[in-house]
Amino acid sequence: MKGRVLVVEDEAKIVDILRLYLEQTGYRVSTATDGASALKLAKQEPPDLVVLDLNLPDMDGLEVCRRLRTTSPVPIIMLTARVDEVDRVVGLEVGADDYVTKPFSPREVVARVGAVLRRSRGLPGEDEHVSVGDLSVDLARHQAVLEGRPLDLTPTEFRILSTLARQPGRVFTRLQILEQALDESFEGYERTIDAHIKNLRRKMEKDGEGQHYIQTVYGVGYKLEAPPNA
Repeated sequence: MKGRVLVVEDEAKIVDILRLYLEQTGYRVSTATDGASALKLAKQEPPDLVVLDLNLPDMDGLEVCRRLRTTSPVPIIMLTARVDEVDRVVGLEVGADDYVTKPFSPREVVARVGAVLRRSRGLPGEDEHVSVGDLSVDLARHQAVLEGRPLDLTPTEFRILSTLARQPGRVFTRLQILEQALDESFEGYERTIDAHIKNLRRKMEKDGEGQHYIQTVYGVGYKLEAPPNA
């Protein structure tokens, strides 16, 4: 089996379709129709990935995502019928790794599940260890440590940080970060990468001083460099 996927969706037809396609691909599937049940099930039977609908009857998917993120770095793909870019960015800011807009192709969801899981588990032979100032990134173990403090990163955040850390000082455009960190140029507006960068900066902030390793190069993109006193 490829892993356990928790599908959180209150529309029975969508649940049945996603279960069918995911199980045919080799995944074990658990389902929940509301946020409270999803949180309980995720604790009882920790999934390898969560497919999470944004609109749920008791609490919205954003709140479920926030609560999951307080206890687990499990990869999360959000399903949303909202086409507004702001809603997608908010989903990424609260910790989602990817999103799919409704209506969607079940094959696309299965493909994204596979892609996000591959990113979260690392690539075969990836045994490199990178250090930039007081930042240490262990690619094989998917661990990042800053000044001796482990960083609690989502799989997507870790891949973005790894991409920047491998070439300190190099300026990456948003599209380059998407292509190199996520191994694909997915159907998303490139500026959604800003949401992930915002989360990375918050988690890497040193002693509340706002001193960040990731720097904005206005009009171009981002680069990672050690602060002068690191």
